[in-house]
Amino acid sequence: MQESNSTMAQRIAQAASVFEHRRTGHAPKSVTVVLSEDTLVITLHGALSPAEQALAKSPAGAAQVQEFHRQLFTDAADSLRQDIKRITGVEVCEETAEVGPLAGPVIKMFTNGTMVQVFLLARTVPTEVWSDGGNVAT
Repeated sequence: MQESNSTMAQRIAQAASVFEHRRTGHAPKSVTVVLSEDTLVITLHGALSPAEQALAKSPAGAAQVQEFHRQLFTDAADSLRQDIKRITGVEVCEETAEVGPLAGPVIKMFTNGTMVQVFLLARTVPTEVWSDGGNVAT
């Protein structure tokens, strides 16, 4: 994919796929990126290995896989944050706080191997910049 001819969403999807492959050794089958005001949601389809999918079928195994990926993400998220800033021109404030008693990045995994990551941006990305390939002044 040529960066100059692709949309911001496509470039973020590519960066997220590369990040996931570097982080886990397993590339997702596909990536969906959605922006709503200052919230960026990246959905990684087929992000879990077959062994992780099997382990995640039990509640205890699912909790173990989720915690493993949350820790991996926390340890490595800086490079993806930098990619998002480079592509959008907007700083990532946080990988959002998890709803509930524990704080940390929201990493939701489903037993079919889909993973969702949520990022809160410092400000909104203008719609025209987001949809036209994003010529952003940094």
